[in-house]
Amino acid sequence: MTLRSLILALLMLQNVVLAQQEGIPRNIIIMIGDGMGVSQVTAGRTLKGTLALDEFKTLGLLLTHAVGKDYVTDSAAGATALSTGVKTYNGAIGLGPDSVAMENVLERARKRGKKTGVVVACSITHATPACFLAHVPSRNMQLEIAEQISQGFTDVLLGGGWGWFLPESMGGRRKDGKNLIDFMQKSGYVRVSNEPEFNSLKLRGKILGLFAENQLDSAQARRPSLRDMTASALKVLAQADSGFVLVVEGSQIDWASHDHKTAQAMVEMADFDDAIDVAAQFAGQDGRTLVIVTADHETGGFSLVGGSLDSKTVTGKFTTGGHTAAMVPLFALGPGSARFGGIQQNSNVGALLLKFLQK
Repeated sequence: MTLRSLILALLMLQNVVLAQQEGIPRNIIIMIGDGMGVSQVTAGRTLKGTLALDEFKTLGLLLTHAVGKDYVTDSAAGATALSTGVKTYNGAIGLGPDSVAMENVLERARKRGKKTGVVVACSITHATPACFLAHVPSRNMQLEIAEQISQGFTDVLLGGGWGWFLPESMGGRRKDGKNLIDFMQKSGYVRVSNEPEFNSLKLRGKILGLFAENQLDSAQARRPSLRDMTASALKVLAQADSGFVLVVEGSQIDWASHDHKTAQAMVEMADFDDAIDVAAQFAGQDGRTLVIVTADHETGGFSLVGGSLDSKTVTGKFTTGGHTAAMVPLFALGPGSARFGGIQQNSNVGALLLKFLQK
């Protein structure tokens, strides 16, 4: 091969890669590290040595401010921006600043004949997943969120929170006597409630996996793991004729950062990256899948002031027990990924995903 032909071949390959990065995805995987700032990512990388995120070639930063005087966002407003393309007030779930329900990416996907799924390490009624599943004025309305989820037709739901779906007479939290799990089973869902049931599950149809009364265990004890739940969700959703949209949340990076638990924040970040690895491998093999990894906000004002690569430890400092307004990282790969680079508003991500789902 001559030098000229080699250069031409490399240019053609570059054009193919660029075309894919600027294309329209068939499938979309949205992965949200709750509370995940740059320091949390760095800490997780110190623990693991390398991250699946290292292979993502499109990088960006998101501004997370909510509307009005809410300079520092909460998970509800942050996730609503990602799910609907509209910034809103703190506490709002899937509503705009005028309290009107906004179409989210899962609803748009279902209108386009795509399958949808949500996988989380918390209750599926918690603020971040709820923004893709419901529309209520307050994140605290988890009983109402559960009822909307039961009627929402999401194909795969994996996480915690069965207490919000069952009446008090069955050990749940509902005072209205409703058994929403029974309702969902009658509408076609297969329910699993523990790891053995999950492992023996036939991966097809509609699946409801609620593995805790409320929140799941921390990463070390979580069964099934976030990685395994993500892998199973992808096996189900990949059977869709028209593609799918999957939301995955690394929920407990946030909780560890709220509690100033540096070591646990590292573990939760590493655990989230294990799930990212599953998604990235799927996307690499499929060639038609966009993967977006970002955060709803940063938690703790976390900074790294020391550490050791040899012992895989860091020394962390926190400036707050709450959230901060710091920009959060965004990583993207697959068709359409080139559009997510640079600094932008978090709502731009949701708006662009909705635009992809118009095609």
